[in-house]
Amino acid sequence: MRLYTYFRSSAAYRVRIALALKGLAYESVPVHLLRGGGEQHQQGYHAVNPAALVPALQDGPHTLTQSLAIMEYLDEAYPATAALLPPDALGRARVRALALAVACDIHPLNNLRVLRYLNHPLEQPEEVRNTWARHWMGLGLAAMEQELARSPHTGLCCHGDAPTLADCCLIPQAFNARRFSLDLAAWPTVQRIVAHCEALEPFAAAHPARQPDAE
Repeated sequence: MRLYTYFRSSAAYRVRIALALKGLAYESVPVHLLRGGGEQHQQGYHAVNPAALVPALQDGPHTLTQSLAIMEYLDEAYPATAALLPPDALGRARVRALALAVACDIHPLNNLRVLRYLNHPLEQPEEVRNTWARHWMGLGLAAMEQELARSPHTGLCCHGDAPTLADCCLIPQAFNARRFSLDLAAWPTVQRIVAHCEALEPFAAAHPARQPDAE
């Protein structure tokens, strides 16, 4: 397998966590999202992913895009290793809802290309962009806190005591929150789950600082 990744991309970070949890080896292929206007816009990478986004995963002759689709593929294609989704339908729906709360509600509004658009052509200063990012992250994390705190299905992780798709999404979003100086202390259940997962080796191995393209 080859993973097209960028060390600070939270979407790629999710997939790195999933690969580590499942113990699957892969070749890391860095795509620098800033250098030279962004390597994701070069023709060579467009041939891999026309959307010009990371991650992309090549498994043999097959190329997969979109982090949640990739992680579900890994869970289905390699069922012998750690499951990323619970065995029951309601559990799977809850885990998917938590993962989608990050991937669809929070992350798109603090995505690199959105923040860059605020800069140009909208000409918003850095502090306005940072305030924008903190606002939308805070709104989404507050909703996740309520769901996690009230549910009897929440354990050491988002769902039970073993990491799932939801934790693969939450931990990179927490990394993003810290980058924008957003204190997780306002959401104690989120903060507790993040601290637990970050102490696990698969999450630590996937951390941006431990990637070959880290800066």
